[in-house]
Amino acid sequence: MNETKRPFHWRSLKALEASEALQGAAQDEFPEDAVQEPSALSRRRFLQLMGASVALAGMSGCRWPRENILPYAHRAPGEIPGETTSFATAFELGGVAHGILATSFDGRPIKVDGNPSLTGSGAAGAIVQASVLELYDPDRSQSVLKDGEASNWTEFKGFVGDYFRKLKRRGGDGFYILSEYSSSPSLAREKAELLAKYPKASWHEYEPLSRGTITEGLEKIYGAKLRPLMNLERAEVIVSFDDDLLGDHPGSIEHNRDFARGRRAENGRMNRLYVLEPDFSLTGGMSDHRLSLKASQIHSFVYELREAISGGGGHGHWSGDPYFKALKRDLLAHRGKVVLSAGTRQSVEVHALVALMNEELGAVGSTIRYIKEVVGPAESESLQELSSAMSQGKVKTLLLLGGNPAYDVPSDIPFLEQFANVEQSVHLSLYRNETSTLCNWHLPRSHYLETWGDSLAWDGSYCTTQPLIQPLYESLSSLELLSLLRNAKMTGHDIVRATLSDRQPGADFEKLWRKTLHAGVVKAQASGPAAPALRGSVPENMEPPQATDGLELVFSSDPKIYDGRFANNSWLQELPDPVSKLTWDNAAVMCPSTAEKIGAKDERLVILKVDGRELSMPALIQPGIAEDCIIVNLGYGRIAAGRVGDGVGFNTYSLRSETSMGFATGLTAEATRKKYALAMTQDHWLIDAVGFKERARRVPSIVREGSLSEFESDPHFATHRVHHPPLISLWKEIEYEGNRWGMAIDLSACTGCSACTVACQAENNIPVVGKKEVRRGREMSWIRLDRYYSGEPENPGMVQQPVACSHCELAPCEGVCPVGATAHSDEGLNDMAYNRCIGTRYCANNCPFKVRRFNWFDWQKEIGESEALVYNPDVTVRGRGVMEKCSYCVQRIEGAKIRAKNEGRALVDGDITPACAQTCPAEAIVFGDLNDPESRVWKQHENARSYSLMGELNLKARTAYLARLKNPNPELVEDSVEHGHHG
Repeated sequence: MNETKRPFHWRSLKALEASEALQGAAQDEFPEDAVQEPSALSRRRFLQLMGASVALAGMSGCRWPRENILPYAHRAPGEIPGETTSFATAFELGGVAHGILATSFDGRPIKVDGNPSLTGSGAAGAIVQASVLELYDPDRSQSVLKDGEASNWTEFKGFVGDYFRKLKRRGGDGFYILSEYSSSPSLAREKAELLAKYPKASWHEYEPLSRGTITEGLEKIYGAKLRPLMNLERAEVIVSFDDDLLGDHPGSIEHNRDFARGRRAENGRMNRLYVLEPDFSLTGGMSDHRLSLKASQIHSFVYELREAISGGGGHGHWSGDPYFKALKRDLLAHRGKVVLSAGTRQSVEVHALVALMNEELGAVGSTIRYIKEVVGPAESESLQELSSAMSQGKVKTLLLLGGNPAYDVPSDIPFLEQFANVEQSVHLSLYRNETSTLCNWHLPRSHYLETWGDSLAWDGSYCTTQPLIQPLYESLSSLELLSLLRNAKMTGHDIVRATLSDRQPGADFEKLWRKTLHAGVVKAQASGPAAPALRGSVPENMEPPQATDGLELVFSSDPKIYDGRFANNSWLQELPDPVSKLTWDNAAVMCPSTAEKIGAKDERLVILKVDGRELSMPALIQPGIAEDCIIVNLGYGRIAAGRVGDGVGFNTYSLRSETSMGFATGLTAEATRKKYALAMTQDHWLIDAVGFKERARRVPSIVREGSLSEFESDPHFATHRVHHPPLISLWKEIEYEGNRWGMAIDLSACTGCSACTVACQAENNIPVVGKKEVRRGREMSWIRLDRYYSGEPENPGMVQQPVACSHCELAPCEGVCPVGATAHSDEGLNDMAYNRCIGTRYCANNCPFKVRRFNWFDWQKEIGESEALVYNPDVTVRGRGVMEKCSYCVQRIEGAKIRAKNEGRALVDGDITPACAQTCPAEAIVFGDLNDPESRVWKQHENARSYSLMGELNLKARTAYLARLKNPNPELVEDSVEHGHHG
């Protein structure tokens, strides 16, 4: 690739415009205001900010049924005090189980990772990683409340005995249950038993982020409720129609792994990804060709593509578009090796059309199989029907199992107004949220790490949930509450055992039970690819609606706090959005052309109006968003989330209606001059050029990427592209005879999902600092995700690059430390002696990668002994005035060395995995011994795509990067190379 064709990378629109403020930040060591003295921070505000990240109630640790519990003074057999132990359990979200391994220290969970028995690795997403923080949240519901006043379980049981006895005489007439989606076989069992006791009762389910359109679309084609399982490793052409397969999809862990494995050119093949979407998703960032479309335009594109593939059409709106023509030919050329998928924002008709194309292109039975869908509301039962029954006074008793409908139901369903018609309402919830405040009874719900349960993974595998600790408060699970209501007196442990016994009758049950608990999962047995028969004739009325001009409002799940249920989790609130890098807020995100149309500017409020509903929120101008689209994330604007989440962001559910759950047309937006400060991290810690294209092109690129054809003609293109004089050290370098630790990060695999950032935070006791301190450039994360755009701002490409301490062999930080607090170990690690550091920050000033963090506050000053139990005991907790940074998880290195020594063997490759590498869904991060030529990390360092970040400085960084590869369609190659993506 010659110089003029090299992709041009830039961090942000400010960087592209070479704004004066950003120029100054690039020259200074710390971002604006970061060097000011710490502002006053009261004890009360400190606890509000940190929430569960520093607070922990007293507790006792045990994970077995009550009859087996032993006092910790008499420890359980085989348990060694001071050592961590891992147990398999599961975390359910939106009706999908995520298998995890929870690490327990002296009876208290401190870390969760993915369960290799389910995912094939220890991968887990950011939300799953952060879920352990909820367990210790002091804002969790701690006691029973009756009409807002303190009560207890004895009083509630008395109410159940009296009130539900009368209810039973009526056969349950007037008894309604509203639950979250759940795939739990045990919950289904309890539901059946409850409805048998109260036959006139009515059960409803609701999720604000439902997958209902997918199920209904497949039902149109196959006549059954199905779930599509996609094998992205086997696919050669993948097409996403507004579906974030690598981001917020329930199967994203498996999708990331399989996509990355099909992406490695060294394996002799590389898939090709097309994405059509209104926002900029993680999947869009990994695409070879991305087309920014309004959400409402995708239906017409899909309709015409299906017509073209089936041999008809060819004269529609899209027929002459180069992207459309190239995509059609690529799909037809790869029959049987394609995957097409549509997202939940799209209509039932779009999903039906996509299913037909998968059939006609031979994907079903090859790269796609179907299993029975197990979540979602029953036939003809919906939230609207429950609302109607409430308005008619039919609902005498309403039981809510989790959820928060008072906050997240569509705005055109008068759920709040109709609540007054309900005689008795009972809410089981982890927090006393917006819905709890309306109910007669609020019951504390057990955290998943405190209870027994089960659920089904995305692929249908059966996962068990087992407690690692006794409930910290007097709480119950959904299973236990339903058992109580039907007077069965069964524990969660008993219910799950009975369910497993029913699922596998005739087995040696005790052996099966122990085996299942140990593995945490019973894998779904797929006899072969499921290829259901078509329903018959192709459904009619699949044509797209009439196209509309004007602005469009697009609703999106938040990649951090999901639908709002994790709003009180400070780790997630401070985690930068993977694309916009926004923290502690949501915003009205739009592209520059849309902003110019309505006169909007960054951090200025805009008034959004749609169908008579109105909301003011700040504008955030970002490249890559479809023109005339405004993207808003759901889940913010809570008023009863807890001390961390209350008042953070804007409640965009107020703009959502039942007919516009995914997007709404007819939007008007009015810009104002009122300012609202946003906290973003992308332009912090600048290490690259800031300025115009011509200037930046002359600087060796921090991120290196190229096409597959370029790699095949010049495998070493990543290093050949950079020219500098020979690099010579001024002194003799150390030769390491033992271990020499190093890391490699494959940019072709990294999606920027941020799971590594949260895993590092949990593993290394990294504090949160809050919105105000983030704005001052004081965020503490040890591994950051630098997001770069490539090409023109109208429709750019995207590359994500994780950056942490690279443990340079010739580390520039070490020579300038006046007290020798940072020095090299005999295994090549750049170590920090925190108790020697006096906080001069010379090391940070001398680090070209800007990966060292300074503790402006003494986050530990006010923490008591019990509160400190939330931390990983293997990692030092740092105080004010010291520098800290990535240690390659040195505690894990030393622990593995001790275990190997005790076992009388040498370390082998794979014994040591840092937290970031363990949780990476795409397996993009590899760690190991660079003195071992058989190790994966050595092979990655020797890979032709390997390069050193800012290698021209001759720092000999221990972390190598593998250049990003793309596989553009030759028909669109000019656009792909010159501009990043076709637009």
